[in-house]
Amino acid sequence: MPLKRCLLALLRAQRHRSALHVISCVRCTGYLVVPSRALTSGHGSKPPDTSLFVPLAVSTTRSESEDENIGAELSRPLDKSEVLKILNKFYKRKEMQRLAADSGLDARLFHQAFISFRKYVMESNSLNTELHIILNDICCGAGHVDDLFPYFMRHAKQIFPMLDCMDDLRKISDLRLPVNWYPEARAIQRKIIFHAGPTNSGKTYHAIQRYLSAKTGVYCGPLKLLASEIFQKSNDAGVPCDLVTGEERTYANPEGRPSSHLSCTVEMCSVNTPYEVAVIDEIQMIRDPARGWAWTRALLGLCAEEIHVCGEAAAVNFVTELMYTTGEEVEVKSYNRLTPITVLDHALESLDKLQPGDCIVCFNKNDIYSISRQIEVRGLECAVIYGSLPPGTKLAQAKKFNDPDDPCKILVATDAIGMGLNLSIRKIIFNSLIKPSINEKGEKQMETITTSQALQIAGRAGRFNTVFKEGEVTTMHRDDLPVLKDILGRSVDPIEIAGLHPTAEQIEMFAYHLPDATLSNLMDIFVSLAQVDGLYFVCNVDDFKFLADMIQHIPLNLRTRYVFCTAPINKKQPFVCTTFLKFARQFSRNEPLTFDWLCRHVNWPMVPPANIKDLIHLEAVHDVLDLYLWLSYRFMDMFPDAALVRDMQKELDNIIQNGVRSITRLIRASEASSAPDTSSLLDSDVPVLKPLSKIGGSIVEKLSLADFTKQPFAAKGQVQRKIRGSKALGFKPVEKELNWQSHKVGPLATRLMEQGLISPEILEQLKQEWTDSQKEDGESLPKSEANDFYNNKGRRKKKP
Repeated sequence: MPLKRCLLALLRAQRHRSALHVISCVRCTGYLVVPSRALTSGHGSKPPDTSLFVPLAVSTTRSESEDENIGAELSRPLDKSEVLKILNKFYKRKEMQRLAADSGLDARLFHQAFISFRKYVMESNSLNTELHIILNDICCGAGHVDDLFPYFMRHAKQIFPMLDCMDDLRKISDLRLPVNWYPEARAIQRKIIFHAGPTNSGKTYHAIQRYLSAKTGVYCGPLKLLASEIFQKSNDAGVPCDLVTGEERTYANPEGRPSSHLSCTVEMCSVNTPYEVAVIDEIQMIRDPARGWAWTRALLGLCAEEIHVCGEAAAVNFVTELMYTTGEEVEVKSYNRLTPITVLDHALESLDKLQPGDCIVCFNKNDIYSISRQIEVRGLECAVIYGSLPPGTKLAQAKKFNDPDDPCKILVATDAIGMGLNLSIRKIIFNSLIKPSINEKGEKQMETITTSQALQIAGRAGRFNTVFKEGEVTTMHRDDLPVLKDILGRSVDPIEIAGLHPTAEQIEMFAYHLPDATLSNLMDIFVSLAQVDGLYFVCNVDDFKFLADMIQHIPLNLRTRYVFCTAPINKKQPFVCTTFLKFARQFSRNEPLTFDWLCRHVNWPMVPPANIKDLIHLEAVHDVLDLYLWLSYRFMDMFPDAALVRDMQKELDNIIQNGVRSITRLIRASEASSAPDTSSLLDSDVPVLKPLSKIGGSIVEKLSLADFTKQPFAAKGQVQRKIRGSKALGFKPVEKELNWQSHKVGPLATRLMEQGLISPEILEQLKQEWTDSQKEDGESLPKSEANDFYNNKGRRKKKP
């Protein structure tokens, strides 16, 4: 017994010294002495977003090797009900909350830490000896509730390990001096030449001429199409040039030896290889919320004696300021547009007014499908270009449109034509001025296109060295024309910030300090703690986190996981995401992803598309093959059949090209198979009766007789609406009443039948279902009277 008392006294003395180290005179004066550094330590550092801190689980059971409840032997077993009262009293103490805040626990973390601490104390079968004795003393009145604080903080740091390494995490995520990340570039004095001008001004041409005359050079473009174009031009000019994109490596030398010149996408440029001349195209994209970091890296890091920067004049001042931080001066060469461009004073308003060389620009694929279908109804042929088409298909459609001997003289496209394609366009027609976009927070929003976007698209009309020496710009709808003029009349917003992105090395250092955090959580904490100066911002990482969360359950090392998550994937494509998951799972098993394995999972060979849905699926399969090739250049041993997959992709590209060439046929097939909403093809002045069932069920749904009989259709409540845009083009208002008897139908029904949307049988079904719906409502008509209605020979008689 004397030994137990000695041990107990020793432990109490040790506990007393530890408590004094943290708390001084709390009970007497309320003043606190804080030895630990708070989360907000560091000059000018911002407090972290503690909502990103995920608490770790702490076991409430102790291993058999640990001593059994020594605390109970030295004192006595604890009364859990009394302990719970003590813990709740500790939680309510304002002094403890303030002390915890000074130690890095804000209200959110304090609450989470307390919940975990209470659970640990109440559910543990054997508490830490010191903590057991402390609680016993407080229960007996020999201690104070504040004495729990050191043990509470010890537990808090167990579940929030970042509390102990916050200063290290801040240093790792300090992005205020990115110019120092590239010592090779800082070791030389680079000459910066900015070629500033609008589209079709020759700025890139002059930069490329210097590139071709250099002994060594690299071209960095925003798109595979642009990189491929420079690759082709360089080799055609007798300057050996290699092509490097995320998915492709093509060498001019048959033996695979590197050439003196390289054309690549901007993300793929090397910041370690020395060049005489480097060209960075479309520098205004340095502020892009998702990809801006690649332009920042190229501009700050390329080891070239001359850096030729091409882009909008709005970026000149910013690039000059950025280069001031590197000690390099900027020479500016300004260019004017080579051919005139005119904004017309009238909108197109009808597809009947289309002329050869016209290009209708839409901002979604549904409008493209609808407009191309309506153009075909008029006996015209059109080319189609949108972003998700493979590069080969885009080039094929561009060639078809540019060919003077081809009957295709109209182009329907998205803003994908804004860069990367040489097109002979006479007039740009904006079908809409509203475009979906992703803001800095990763949120989708619909907004009017910017001046920069409008100029980039409008500038495709009347390009130098094409058939049309002057360009024209207008809108499809009269109301949009003054808005377009206002947009084009504004000055372009100046570039003010450049993007940055966490590197794999930085995330690995974070993981060293936070080994139990997920990759997505590591990225969140990094962005939360990241410090940037006024010239930079951290690019949006939502796509990265989306992929990280998707494969979190798959066992991969951190570097491999990081590489997988940087893959360029359209997360809106379920098939692509599912295949990405299969790739990661197969990789984690250390089983190579062979050509045969891939064929089984994409159901190769593919058949020609029968409708639009099939075409969209083929585009997704093409994206999957792109993903395979992208990964094959990073994990060659695990993705060994890149050559076979490339041949497979070329074959698929041809299938897609053939599908796009007959896209209107696919649209008709889709409409016939899905019984579409007929509103998609009606005129803007034609009210749309709704709702019409798209899938199954009754086509006519309880419309009152007045909804049909008013001339041309009654504007009654919510039964009808006006539509515009691609749904409205080129059709005149219906001025005659419908006559469906014996299929001698009116203008609307005639058009629907001519376009293959409805058949005589469907007309009969509409008639029968409408009659049935009236019976259900107790408003049935005699058959003869119903016929009179459909024949427009009479109106519904009043009931006697």
